[in-house]
Amino acid sequence: MRTLNLGILAHVDAGKTSLTERLLFDVGVIDKLGSVDGGNTQTDSLELERQRGITIAAAVVSFTIDDLIVNLIDTPGHPDFIAEVERVLQLLDAAIVVVSAVEGVQPQTRVLVRALRQLGVPFLFFINKVDRLGARYEEILEEISSQLSARPIAMSTIRNAGSKLAEVVAADIGQEPHLTAVCEILAAGDEAIMDDYILTPERLTTDRLEKDVASQVTGGLVHPAYAGVAMSGAGVSALISAIGTLLPSRQPDPDGPVSGRIFKIERGWGGEKLAYLCLTSGTISVRDHLDLPKGPAKVSAIQLFTEGRVEKATQVGAGHIAKISGLSGARIGDAIGGEGSSHNRLHFSPPTLETRVRPSRAADNAALWLALTQLSDQDPLINLRTNEDATEIFVSLYGEVQKEVIQATLANDFGLDALFEESTIIHAERPIGSANAIEIIFKEPNPFLATVGLRVEPRPAGAGNSFAFDVEMGQMPASFYRAVEETVFETLKEGIFGWQVVDCHVAMTAARQSSPATTAVDFRRLTPLVLAAALTSAQVVVCEPIDRFQLEVPTAALTGILALLAKSGASTRESVITAGTARLEGTVASALIQGIQKQLPGLTSGAGAMDHSFDHYAPIGGTPPLRQRAGANPFNRADYLQRIR
Repeated sequence: MRTLNLGILAHVDAGKTSLTERLLFDVGVIDKLGSVDGGNTQTDSLELERQRGITIAAAVVSFTIDDLIVNLIDTPGHPDFIAEVERVLQLLDAAIVVVSAVEGVQPQTRVLVRALRQLGVPFLFFINKVDRLGARYEEILEEISSQLSARPIAMSTIRNAGSKLAEVVAADIGQEPHLTAVCEILAAGDEAIMDDYILTPERLTTDRLEKDVASQVTGGLVHPAYAGVAMSGAGVSALISAIGTLLPSRQPDPDGPVSGRIFKIERGWGGEKLAYLCLTSGTISVRDHLDLPKGPAKVSAIQLFTEGRVEKATQVGAGHIAKISGLSGARIGDAIGGEGSSHNRLHFSPPTLETRVRPSRAADNAALWLALTQLSDQDPLINLRTNEDATEIFVSLYGEVQKEVIQATLANDFGLDALFEESTIIHAERPIGSANAIEIIFKEPNPFLATVGLRVEPRPAGAGNSFAFDVEMGQMPASFYRAVEETVFETLKEGIFGWQVVDCHVAMTAARQSSPATTAVDFRRLTPLVLAAALTSAQVVVCEPIDRFQLEVPTAALTGILALLAKSGASTRESVITAGTARLEGTVASALIQGIQKQLPGLTSGAGAMDHSFDHYAPIGGTPPLRQRAGANPFNRADYLQRIR
């Protein structure tokens, strides 16, 4: 059978989880609809999700449409949990982007669409809540076109929009008034469509047009836009049909070599690790051994997602998603078989906030560290770290809501009362120039039985870190090369001033061993010294995170808001004033966002709204701020060698 890994993505409160629930009900895998407000939806299974009415963790549910197996993945919409979304995007064959017919395109919508484009994931739109007061379908299509640079095709017609009497009718693209509009959009990617429209219109059957739409959806050229009401089911049947006919599926090979990726980790009732594995090729059975980066592990149990349920199974085949037990060393992002390295796959910004966590009782410090370690297995981007003498614990965050969720999880799941200090900004270091460094085996001052040469170069802003081998492969065991690559990425987490190094390319330019005395440990201990020397020669600049913001305020409060933005050093790029409301867009230092948000209600009598998200890093002047290091410092050679010995 064909399979389709389908993601549902949206800005928070656009109705994404409600749409997931409706899809499951309409295809027959659940016989009773749950609701977000009632806390009984199929995919929001965590107690905190039910309490808060938001999706915190990605959830999987599988069902079939005719001959198509759909692995549906519901993702968080709140920007504080964007890391969950990032991990899911790597698995997707296609996505549905949900947009509210009232609020329209929102900041998170832009972030998600940009990431889908970068990954080349085809997607379509579902414009939800057309029955709500203020709903606007045609205007939302224009917003999608102008703000997301997408080419939407209207696949629905709305009657009585903005009222409980709203009706959704599927558009017949083979008939006017839809035919002309569809042909004009498709013609940009297929000139034969316009030729036939003018010369031989009888060739433009509905079947022909749907095939062309499907082809251009796969190529990312067009994006069908369906409308409806997830709560009532209006318009959802047409969306289900589109899932089966317009979105690209695959024919996985269960007899091929085993290949897949671990994208989520959770704990079972007994505290055991459960790895969510998306298998793209081959078949895995209980008691099979899987090769993981940390070493082979034996599969002890399999729970398979199928027909809206999770069932115990003895094996899982290609095209399915399963929970695998027994992989104690598994980490999020680990590749199984031929999936390739997980490095440099991040398409969203890293966390820009950090907070110190301490237990209310000093005796609970070890228990707190253990609990946070388990949480970091489930979300590596919280970047759990401690200072040199292990007396202080720090976690990275995307926002204050994530902080509250972690605090509540520690209390509910671990019985720990933890105190979170005020969040501080995480800076970054970016290399300025290029430089080489080398340490040669048997030559002072190198104390290790290995030769390592590295070259560092700056990458374009926002490109992330990368690694390459500029040496002849095969002259050493593969584990030695892997040790250098993994240590490079680990060392880049703390640069000259203690901040993570970003937008840096590292190439290995020299390698040598002394067999059989040399071990991978020699390469792991020498690499930080060589990389530190290269970064010191190349020099780095410390940067601060800059956020992109969108403000919506009454025009009467505009003067005060502009004064506040000017005082904060914000740069306003765009402003639009319509019907007594001013919409402002621009950038401002992330450190000043919280201050603006605190003053916004007073300046706008509670009528102002602000959304923001990370945009870029910008160099800062003056003395670079320092960050406490978590381990041995390779930029201080004597101290580093003393500590690792």
